[in-house]
Amino acid sequence: QVQLVESGGGFVQPGGSLTLSCEVSGLSLRRRQIAWWRQAPGKERERVSCWSFAEGQQYFYGSAKGRASVSRGNGDNTVDLQMRDLSVDDTGIYYCATDIELPDGWGTCHLTPGEYGLWGQGTQVTVFS
Repeated sequence: QVQLVESGGGFVQPGGSLTLSCEVSGLSLRRRQIAWWRQAPGKERERVSCWSFAEGQQYFYGSAKGRASVSRGNGDNTVDLQMRDLSVDDTGIYYCATDIELPDGWGTCHLTPGEYGLWGQGTQVTVFS
């Protein structure tokens, strides 16, 4: 079954850190990308990071720059997102995304969420004092 499953969300105090995991099933990460997006209540979905395995590049966006990192998690098909120095502005549902079809032969870090073909169900992160 082709799917993405996020885990690791929960409640975090300001200044704390978290690790979210994206488990990929039914697809190979080779030549793909895994992007992390988040959506706060009442706001549009925004990019957090993207790891292009084909390019061997990792990208971080917006307020995640300097506070986030991505790595392979437990197992060959898991990607972790680590974030530190969390604030209430980091509250939201965190999603991972990739493409199922690769018309160019490799996955691209897209600019908009609509360009991704496969999403997980999301995991809630709440930062509160």
